[in-house]
Amino acid sequence: MDGPLFAFQHGGLDRAEALRNAPQRLDELWSSGRVLVLSERGEACCQSPGEVYFSGENISLHRPEYATFLGLHDGQAYFSIAREAVTLGRPSHDINIRLAAETWGALHAAVFAQAKALHYWQSQSKFCGRCGSLMDLKTAGYNASCGACGLITYPQTHPAVIMCVSDGERILLGRQAVWPETRWSLLAGFVEPGESPEQTVVREVFEEAGVKVEGVEYVTAQPWPMPMALMLGYDAYAPHQPVTLSDELQAAQWLTADELNEQIRRGKLELPQKMSISHYLIQRWLAKAGR
Repeated sequence: MDGPLFAFQHGGLDRAEALRNAPQRLDELWSSGRVLVLSERGEACCQSPGEVYFSGENISLHRPEYATFLGLHDGQAYFSIAREAVTLGRPSHDINIRLAAETWGALHAAVFAQAKALHYWQSQSKFCGRCGSLMDLKTAGYNASCGACGLITYPQTHPAVIMCVSDGERILLGRQAVWPETRWSLLAGFVEPGESPEQTVVREVFEEAGVKVEGVEYVTAQPWPMPMALMLGYDAYAPHQPVTLSDELQAAQWLTADELNEQIRRGKLELPQKMSISHYLIQRWLAKAGR
């Protein structure tokens, strides 16, 4: 494979979990560490479009308590920290995760995805869910501990499925009202408690479009830090049948490969961004259809 077919496929950093409980070693790594500074909205505060990281020693002589250790790559340490926790020497150039996925190298986009998801979890874990007391970040940003009642929480990833539903000749696409007028994509939904991803595929397709799926096959996955999901990609077979819309979709339609390509050519239909797993799954279906 020459490069990622969609964003965040890079293997990323060696997360070096043992170092999360080695503060002295982390202190040593901090001064030469590469630090990703994140705004309140989870954007990367870069020194310029070409300077993704800040140097640890330029942020603080000592490793800040709330700096998150992300891991190592070729001996280089990577950290992240919230913008409000540091004083930057000059104005920053903020970049969102979607733009970074398209313009940064694969490793650095993966680092951003890791940092952004952790940053969001940390921002949502400031108070104890049991007693309401303030939580303290521990293990270099990987758990939050309540000093009052002892509750410890850890970063969460929310599994979701996205499915390429086909009857063998047609693909099922849907659109939500909040999307751009011509944007269409695959159906998707979050896995519910006590449910397997395959069960979610069947349930979500029926709930959203009234279509009964008869076969499900896993394809691939994509971390999706918007804010902290993991997209599990599936192929799903369903006999051709009428669509019955739910409140979740504004519209849905079955399209042959020729019909899909023609609507794209005429500007009546726009696929999701190339950085997304949904774009990959649609293009994969078109390739299998010989189009």
